Amino acid sequence: MAWKWPGSGSSAGSEEWTGFIDQGVTMEGTLTVTGTFRIDGNVKGNVISEQTLILGENAKVEGQIEGNRVVIAGRYDGVIFAKGRVEIQPKGVVTGEVHSPCLVIDPGGIFDGRCHMLGSSDASTSVTIPIRAMSQA
Repeated sequence: MAWKWPGSGSSAGSEEWTGFIDQGVTMEGTLTVTGTFRIDGNVKGNVISEQTLILGENAKVEGQIEGNRVVIAGRYDGVIFAKGRVEIQPKGVVTGEVHSPCLVIDPGGIFDGRCHMLGSSDASTSVTIPIRAMSQA
């Protein structure tokens, strides 16, 4: 089941929310989600997301994340493989590795680890720009 986040309107570009893990919930294992998913609880294991994964301010996640877009406002320890953007918000703390074509760290966000910048999965083929040599007269 999917639903729209209240107040999100009906814009064509908005993603559908498929669920969340609330504060006080602890989960261990592999979590596979579609759509936008939010975690505010404790998760230990692998999280696989087709769309956007949001780790709220109260989230404590340890393991591996595979996703398209990952937004972190809580604590994360592990390896992130993102096809799109990884964003560490002002209260976010990331320890480990990030593999992504785009990493954004907002002021106050903390990143302690390694970053591997990859080519975007949406990127088209490279463009060659011809350069003419100027002849000296």
